[in-house]
Amino acid sequence: MDDLDAVLIGAGHNSLACALTLAAKGWRVGVYERAPVPGGAVKSGEYTLPGFRHDWAAMNLSLFAGSQFHKQFAQELAGHGLAFVPVNRPFASAFPDATWLGIEMDQAANRSRIAALSEADAKVWDSLSETFPTRAEDVFALLGAKMKMYALASFLWGLWRRRGMSGALELARFLLASPRAWLTETFVSEKLRAMLGAWGMHLDYAPDSAGGALFPYLEGMAGQAFGMALGQGGADTVTRALVKAIEARGGRVECGVEVTGIEHQGGVARAITLADGRRIAAKKAVIANLAPRALVRLTGGTGDAGFDKRMADYAHAPGTMMIHLAMDSLPDWAAGEALKGFAYVHLAPSLDQMARTYQQAKAGLLPDEPVIVVGQPTVFDPSRAPEGKHVLWMQVRMVPGTILGDAAGLIAARDWAEVADPMAERALDILERYAPGVRAKILGRRIVTPMELEADNPNLVGGDQVCGSHHLAQHFLFRPAPGHADGSTPIRNLHLTGAAVWPGAGTGAGPGYQLAQRLT
Repeated sequence: MDDLDAVLIGAGHNSLACALTLAAKGWRVGVYERAPVPGGAVKSGEYTLPGFRHDWAAMNLSLFAGSQFHKQFAQELAGHGLAFVPVNRPFASAFPDATWLGIEMDQAANRSRIAALSEADAKVWDSLSETFPTRAEDVFALLGAKMKMYALASFLWGLWRRRGMSGALELARFLLASPRAWLTETFVSEKLRAMLGAWGMHLDYAPDSAGGALFPYLEGMAGQAFGMALGQGGADTVTRALVKAIEARGGRVECGVEVTGIEHQGGVARAITLADGRRIAAKKAVIANLAPRALVRLTGGTGDAGFDKRMADYAHAPGTMMIHLAMDSLPDWAAGEALKGFAYVHLAPSLDQMARTYQQAKAGLLPDEPVIVVGQPTVFDPSRAPEGKHVLWMQVRMVPGTILGDAAGLIAARDWAEVADPMAERALDILERYAPGVRAKILGRRIVTPMELEADNPNLVGGDQVCGSHHLAQHFLFRPAPGHADGSTPIRNLHLTGAAVWPGAGTGAGPGYQLAQRLT
């Protein structure tokens, strides 16, 4: 396979989606991945004990299941084994007073729980639920738009025609608001604010980060309307099906090979070089699924000093630590048995606690009370564990990639190799407070530090699972740099893809799919 049309660096889901879309257009493609297995953050394995399958990083596949890419290739991917498990109770939050609040695909049940806290909030929830289809049409149109001036102008013109000036301004104000601003303006209950606000932490939107209101809103409304999708047997059902589909179309996905350089001459990308000495030429495109800083290193510079500086200065979000647990049984939640029925349980009791955690991590401090996301995938997919057993997927959000201190003043070490165990114990202490006796149920555990996440996948700089902050200065037209939100670079035929490119992080495959459409 020496006459490739496109070579792709990295086998994350965006690369694979891009490769399959190009292959479907008749391009000859090759994907080269340094890790021993494909998938990047979307992979699964027996990381604790035999028979217990854990998702390495990404667990929620809702964005992929609902993506335009999946709609185009759903039948083909299903033929290669892709299968989802529907989730009708996507998320809940537990609180220190042994209460909980959750969202399921039952508006009446959700309203009832919210009304128990505030009838005024229940009425607002009714209104938000009623208007969600209209608001979603506008929001999803924006998130699916190409970030070029003409495309953005077309979106704004369409928005003005549909909603008028007042409607367009209302949406603009909403998109610029922080989670706290929108949540406190909209709801009275602090528990409802916290339950929704926890979703901002998944995408680097602390409560006071401008532009973050959209994600608590979307997760709440979409969770009620559509539920959640998990991968049957593990999130790697996506990766395995993508690889098989690419290979069935004559493409190649090669793992365990490191790309050491991007060859370009006369301002045109020609090939990549591998650590084993091979040179892989590309007639039409070299596509790099890389954190922006790595692009300058592999090219030796693009010839555009301004662009190279923006890539070098690209801002990353704080890190995440993962804790994978093989369990004898599910946690006995102090808030009640009902919490055993939700895919996610957030341990994030207030907006103030989330804001403090975020600022501590940004300052290089180990948070004294990090946000904990507890995934219970085996509630809906028992195939991931031996009969009667379970897995827990725990994210510790946020933590610093480079440790400068401990906000609690208890951990003296500054190297993650030494910090991993005591920080995991801090997280488990929090879980124990919400689910007494949970430690006694643990059969095996695997801690994955921010440094291990980055070592496994260099795009996760400092354990940043979203490959770059999504704050307004680095989002929309500015992701990863003005004029390059479509993945273009100053070198002709060299393109960026992945979470660092619009529309950003998540499993929706938008960056890879949009790039492939542009190239064909």
